[in-house]
Amino acid sequence: MNHASSPAAGQGASAITIQLDGQPRQLPAGTSLAALVAQIGHAPEAVSSAVNGDFVPRGLRAERLLAEGDAVLLFQPIVGG
Repeated sequence: MNHASSPAAGQGASAITIQLDGQPRQLPAGTSLAALVAQIGHAPEAVSSAVNGDFVPRGLRAERLLAEGDAVLLFQPIVGG
């Protein structure tokens, strides 16, 4: 019997912890920034985003995979004149 394929095998690598707006949040490994925004329930155009202090444009969120310890900020874009 191969125990390596049991659900507990590699379980530590299947989840990561990030900081979302200063609060710890666990996510599945491989979660993109776009998936996180959707998971929280925000409309993609309703928030701006930054990871580790770097602005991430809306169009690049799907490509930006989150990693252990990333600091994610979601904020309302400032508009006006």
